[in-house]
Amino acid sequence: MSMQTGLVTSTRQLRTYAPTTDVSVAAPAPRLEIVRAQPAMAPRNLRTEPGPIRFIIIALAITFLSVFVVLPLVVVFASAFSKGIMAYLAALAEPEAMAAIKLTLVVAAISVTLNLVFGVIAAWAISKFEFTGKTFLITLIDLPFSVSPVISGLVFVLLFGAQGFFGTWLQAHNVHILFAVPGIALATIFVTFPFVARALIPLMQEQGTQEEEAAISLGASGLQTFFRVTLPNIKWGLLYGVLLCNARAMGEFGAVSVVSGHIRGETNTMPLLVEILYNEYQFVASFAIASLLAMLALITLVMKTILERRLGETEVADGD
Repeated sequence: MSMQTGLVTSTRQLRTYAPTTDVSVAAPAPRLEIVRAQPAMAPRNLRTEPGPIRFIIIALAITFLSVFVVLPLVVVFASAFSKGIMAYLAALAEPEAMAAIKLTLVVAAISVTLNLVFGVIAAWAISKFEFTGKTFLITLIDLPFSVSPVISGLVFVLLFGAQGFFGTWLQAHNVHILFAVPGIALATIFVTFPFVARALIPLMQEQGTQEEEAAISLGASGLQTFFRVTLPNIKWGLLYGVLLCNARAMGEFGAVSVVSGHIRGETNTMPLLVEILYNEYQFVASFAIASLLAMLALITLVMKTILERRLGETEVADGD
């Protein structure tokens, strides 16, 4: 009887504490929900800076841009028009200024055209084919970004100068490379050739080869595939690269300064003429030429923004 009484007592105790045990197990449930809700709110809190911090960051950015970008442009245009519009136009109408503008446009046209052809070929080869030396080719394309323009100009002096590698042969055949338009064009081509290729390579790699393969399988030739499939897909990236290449070609100073010889009226481009006129204290004429380069920079910036927007729209459309 005592054993039965103990079992009954133990059973009653278990029944008595069973509800309490259920409550203790169910109680942490709300805490689990709170713990799960915290990670969802954490990123939102991390992305939100206090108002004073946001104000300081924006103020620093605007101040930096105003001091190092806007203020120099204002000074250039104010100095160019300091003696009136007639003095400004007279400075641009000088024969030396006209020769510099003409030479700059000619060199830019030559370099952009050749780099356009090279950039498309290089981008097509790198993005559409696998071959030995592909990494080395990409490294060569990026070389002008890491080499000083002055050093690149000096390389052409060592190659085509009077004491250079080809100097004796060039003199014997009365061929002038240095201190002439060909040398200026070569130096400009060297410092600008990565722009078109670098604008097209990631774009063409992202597009892949499916559309070209489909066109060829349907009987299209190589040229038809390029002009009807590849070129329409890369047109905005191509214009973007050409725009940057042209801006760099017109504003190049270091490499051109080494190979030009600074012959007034013959081998001075616009950047070189700005330096010469400034050193001669012809400030209005110097800033007048500089204002043309500044306007080119502003136009380039506007067109660059438009092309970036079109490229973004194209990528979104391709993604859809």
